[in-house]
Amino acid sequence: MAARAYWQGQIRLALVSIPVEIYSATKSGATVSFKQIHEPSGQPIHYDKVVTGIGPVDTAEIMKGYEVEKGEYVLLQQDEIDAVKLESKKTLELTQFVDASEIDVIYYEKPYFVVPADDLAEEAFVVLREALKRTKKVGLGQLALRGREYVVSLKPCGRGMVLETLRYADEVNKAQSYFREIPDTAPDPELLDLAEALIDRKTAAFDAGEFHDRYVDALKELIERKRKAKGKTIIEDKDEAAPKASNVVDLMAALKKSMEKPGAKPAAAKTPAKKAPATKAPAKPAAKKRA
Repeated sequence: MAARAYWQGQIRLALVSIPVEIYSATKSGATVSFKQIHEPSGQPIHYDKVVTGIGPVDTAEIMKGYEVEKGEYVLLQQDEIDAVKLESKKTLELTQFVDASEIDVIYYEKPYFVVPADDLAEEAFVVLREALKRTKKVGLGQLALRGREYVVSLKPCGRGMVLETLRYADEVNKAQSYFREIPDTAPDPELLDLAEALIDRKTAAFDAGEFHDRYVDALKELIERKRKAKGKTIIEDKDEAAPKASNVVDLMAALKKSMEKPGAKPAAAKTPAKKAPATKAPAKPAAKKRA
């Protein structure tokens, strides 16, 4: 079954409109979910929607409410919320273009695949995609998705494009308050050379398939062992205590030891090689005087 479009509308650039569809580019990974269980009976715990002084209520009687004052709510029907008119509900207007490097990674939130909605939209879609590639720019605009409006970026991705929702400025904590206590000092050159050499040794092409959730695997293994043990308590050995923070001497030793492991490349020298001392040419024999 074909995936269902997360949003359908049009990308607008000046007087050009391109009908598109967007699809979620990510999916939930393999997770282990737990339910709360009443141990004496072995039955799951249920949660009822209740009103103080009334008790359980029917779902049809529940509305959305916004608290304007303590204990006072404005009630809204879902049809009223859906009818709110916002241009970005059906149109993504690209209002600005920036270099991708100008957007800090902390602002990126969730990616979506963007494809042309039909054959007629393909030509304009390809032109916009290639123009973004050539200029190495990212398009910015605002788009309404599932009950809120996002700032979004648009960039090329293979034969299609990727739209990413961005966080607003007031949703991001200022880094200065967290990094203030980190000293602004230059590292030891030899330590830096060793660290760079270690990074170079471990550098490889990114392959997402090389990584998997080891915690989920361990939980599944624990659940299977627990099932076979008929409920008997199973406690894994605790990890060894984390090593204490080391000083510069320990860091130097640790980096050098890391480089000594099998397959390690020798650290490239950062200082120019010393020139060999110049040797004097042998003296020519004196010419004999004619008799």
